[in-house]
Amino acid sequence: MIEKGELHSMLFWGPPGSGKTTLALAIANYTKARFVQFSAVSSGVAEVREVVKRADFDRKAHNLRTILFVDEIHRFNKAQQDAFLPHVESGLITLIGATTENPSFEVIAPLLSRCRVYVLEGLSLESLKTLMRRALESPQGLASLKVAIPDDVLDYLALVSQGDARAALTALELVAASAPTGKAGRRTATLELAKDVVQRKFLLYDKAGEQHFNLISALHKSLRDSDPDAALYWLARMLEAGEDPLYIARRLVRFASEDVGMANPNALVVATAAKDAVHFIGMPEGNTALAQAVIYLALAPKSNAVYVAYGQAKKDALETETLGVPLHLRNAPTALMKGLGYGKDYKYAHDFPDAKVDQTHFPDGMKPRKYYLPTDRGFEANLRKRGTPARKGPGEGEKPVSPLPGEQDKRT
Repeated sequence: MIEKGELHSMLFWGPPGSGKTTLALAIANYTKARFVQFSAVSSGVAEVREVVKRADFDRKAHNLRTILFVDEIHRFNKAQQDAFLPHVESGLITLIGATTENPSFEVIAPLLSRCRVYVLEGLSLESLKTLMRRALESPQGLASLKVAIPDDVLDYLALVSQGDARAALTALELVAASAPTGKAGRRTATLELAKDVVQRKFLLYDKAGEQHFNLISALHKSLRDSDPDAALYWLARMLEAGEDPLYIARRLVRFASEDVGMANPNALVVATAAKDAVHFIGMPEGNTALAQAVIYLALAPKSNAVYVAYGQAKKDALETETLGVPLHLRNAPTALMKGLGYGKDYKYAHDFPDAKVDQTHFPDGMKPRKYYLPTDRGFEANLRKRGTPARKGPGEGEKPVSPLPGEQDKRT
């Protein structure tokens, strides 16, 4: 496409340091187009208008195409993104946007439909090491420092950079500059020096972006699939990257009632206790409380019967006629209310064997429903013995219930 000069507007979506800006520059150089670059962090609609005005002049006067490269395009709001639409549509400018966020959520639909999305992945370990070797040998790089970087140091720097070329080169420069000078002015770096300089791994994470939702989804699904080891891994990834521990605790409380439910009622107690522990002692000491809750929830028997039951009850509450409370279920604190029949013929459960009473509890005119259908797992098996009908599986007369709109975050 580039060789033929058939450019179109596009979005590069990838993690930091994956080469989005470099690729855009390469395209502009190869196609001999005028390349205009600005960042959505510091630019706005006024700058876009100036670019469009100049692009119109260049096309008419010099038959020159304009490539507008917008870094961090997801930081433009909807009104600012709208400013691109007519000019992208007419072909006056070729838009290349770069983003670390999922374009499906951060770029308006009309603009997204006019661009091709290309996904860039983080660099492999071998690619990062190749990049660092080139930097060590290049006169424009670190060749003047005359530093020797052993393979074990390059391996370590590639690993901690997490696919980010910029992070790898920054770490390499720090290690090279810190290496002691030996004979003949040569420097030699060691693995110990590299670990001391880098301090810790560059964890790829954004508490409000794609990685945030991907990791919490991975944690939630690992718990649901009863895999405590994977759940601990995703928990550690989030905590060590700086995620708010109370956010994780809230998700665990939700999981305890949504995915464990009455199969193990203590799950909600454990999850709430973990939340209180984190709030009380803070971090990093609170990490083990969260880890304990994660292990407990992963190994607990699972049931979403409570979640399904509430979803069905909510549906009826929203979609059926609003009926009054039956008179026999109403309280009668005054003589007037009692005279109107409030509480009449109410049967007090404790006056009957096993505290079970046969009377209607749904509104008059509404057929009684069966919302809660326990599974045969964990404590719910005991509830079935008490006379609650068993929940049937798909193919046995019951259709599986999907999450209701708004019940869960759309990205998890």
